Parts: sequence; C-alpha cells; structure tokens
Amino acid sequence: MTTIPPCSPPTRVLMGPGPSDVPANILAAMSRPTIGHLDPEFLKIMDQIKEMTRSLLGTTNQMTMPMSGTGSAGMETVFVNLIEPGDKVLVCVNGVFGGRMVDVAERCGATVTVVPGDWGRAFTIDQIKAVANADYKIIAIVHAETSTGVLQDLTGLRELADAHGALLLVDAVTSVGGLAVEMDKYGIDALYTGTQKCLSCPPGLAPISLSDRAVAVLENRSTKVASWYLDLSMIRNYWGDQRSYHHTAPINMLYALHEALRTAVNEGLVVREARHRLNADALGAGLEAMGLTRPVPANERLPPLTVVTAPEGVNEGEIRKILLSQYNVEIGGGLGALKGKVWRIGLMGAASTRKNVNTCLSALAGALRQCDYFPPGNPIAAADAVYLSNKQ
Repeated sequence: MTTIPPCSPPTRVLMGPGPSDVPANILAAMSRPTIGHLDPEFLKIMDQIKEMTRSLLGTTNQMTMPMSGTGSAGMETVFVNLIEPGDKVLVCVNGVFGGRMVDVAERCGATVTVVPGDWGRAFTIDQIKAVANADYKIIAIVHAETSTGVLQDLTGLRELADAHGALLLVDAVTSVGGLAVEMDKYGIDALYTGTQKCLSCPPGLAPISLSDRAVAVLENRSTKVASWYLDLSMIRNYWGDQRSYHHTAPINMLYALHEALRTAVNEGLVVREARHRLNADALGAGLEAMGLTRPVPANERLPPLTVVTAPEGVNEGEIRKILLSQYNVEIGGGLGALKGKVWRIGLMGAASTRKNVNTCLSALAGALRQCDYFPPGNPIAAADAVYLSNKQ
C-alpha cells in the first residue's frame, strides 16, 4: 500500500492581491480545539466577532456577521438578499469587480444599468449622476478596486442614492482592515468584505453588514431569497438572539477571524491606516527610482494594493515567475483590460511592513536585470528616504 505523505507547502512572501501573509497568532488560533457551533462558549466568540466587525466597519448595524465563503460569497449574499426579479440596479464599473457585480445582479433577475468608467481611475459623482436617470433598488460601487489599485471616494453617494430612492451597496474587500471604511458616516446600506486581504486571515469568510434600511428591504420581500445557503432571513437567527441552526459554522475559521479582528482593533484603525499608507508611499518611491510608472493618479491610489506598469519589452509574466522561483516572492499580474500590462503588489495587513517593501524592491530589481531591464536608480535608497522623512 502506498503511503501518502502530508502536504508541505513552501513558505512564501505573499505580496499579491490576496491572500496576504497570515501571521503566527492567527494560524495558531485555527488550531484551537473544535467545539460545537451551538456551544455556549462558541456563542460568546460569535458575539465578540460581531462587535469587533462593527468597530472596523464604523457601524452600529445589528445585522453584521461573517458569511461562510470568500469575498465573492459576500458579494452574492448582499445582492441575492436585496434584489428581486425586475428590480432596477445601477452599478459603477471601472474594473473586474464592478463587472462581477453586474453579473451577480443580473443572475438575481435585476435590470442593470452600468456607469462605465476608465480602468485605473475613480469615478466622480458627476459621472454617476450623468447616467442615473431612474429610481433604483440599489446603487453599487467598489470602494477598493483590486484589479486596478483604485480607491474610490464615497463622498456624495448617499445623497445620490437618496435622490433615486436607492440603497447604497459597497464592495470593500480590499479596504477593510487597512483603511477606515466608516460605513455609518457615508450612509452605506450594504457592505461586504473578505478575510484574506487586509485582515491577514486565511480565505474562507466574508463579513457583511446591512443597515436598518437594507434589513427592511429584506423583511418586505415578496419572493423568497433565491439562495437557501445565503438567505440572511434565516442566518440572522443563528447569529442573533434565537441561535437557530441553519448550517454548521466553520468553527476554526471563525477562531482565526476572531484573532484577526482582535489584532486589528488592538492596533487601532488610525495607526493601521497610517502604516498602510507609509509603506505604499515607500514602495511607490522605490518603483519610480527603477523607472517604473504607477498608472493610477496619486490621489486615487489604493494604499494596500499598488499597480505598476511593466516596462516596454519586458514580459511581466516572466518577471513574476522569477520572483516566485528564485526569491520566493509572489506578486500579481493584471486582470481584464490590464492583463499582461501591469503588476499588482499587495502590502496588506500583516504583510504591510518595511521589510516586505525592501524585499519586493530588491527582488524586482534583480528579476528585471535578468530580463535585460536595468533600473536607473536605487530603489532601496528611495524607499528609505520616505521612511526617514516620516520620522522628521
């Protein structure tokens, strides 16, 4: 009989668009004893998860909980619970994940109007107003577009949604835990995120939150929620006071999320956001010293995820292979319209460190030289100058 050895994955420096590096304390949390999903001690952990999630999202929403599944399950959850066939939905699309929202909304039976945007640019409120010409059930937008490295300003969207009788729905998969989202401040009605980005938790859970307005829409549906597994009208009873069984919760993943949330809350959002912004600035300075360009305008850049254009004549895929095989560093390639043109470099959660900035810059410079591109400047010195100026 053949003996099958245990899996032994290599240790990588994860600096792509996700998953991000998972620190030891969060991995250790997953190894704690599995108990029942209705055990009174586990119910306490669930309550703490809800409380800490609200803190990170800047909300008092009672319907705030993690869904079993990755960030895409969070996306599907909010759409399938709030949309009924024939509802009108306005979706802003300037990257892959805006396009994915269109797909999900249409699968729910919605009539979707798209606000088209340029890849690599944020929307202005006037761009959205120019297309919005009806009452909508939902106006949806991506806060942190993972495919392009764009951070969307949410100012004015609540007023726009009110003018069209709409709920405001936001994709915050790559911003929660790295940036202040401030759900209540911006009047966001429905938000979803994922664990594997700035929370530095393994992929597998998708925290979501619904405002009282959104909950009222859910409660007044005329049709059943199309997905049994993602039906919040039932799942809320497990995460609420009733504790009614719906499906077996992923116990050990929830331990990991609890530890990830605890880590983020203890660090503090102000400190955490400043760390992400500083390391992104240092990375950007180093990239520019190598003669590389960042296509996103400075005031629209997403600190946890930097997009950089591959130099002409350089095979971006070959560079990524060299980084992985020779330096043990993973970065991401482009998606959609940017496929083969850019790299996506993540500095998310626990991976957002000065050490990782220097590791990435040094490895990238070495890989480029192997492909006959010779950086004109010293990327480490440029990054160090940013850190030095921050201390002054």
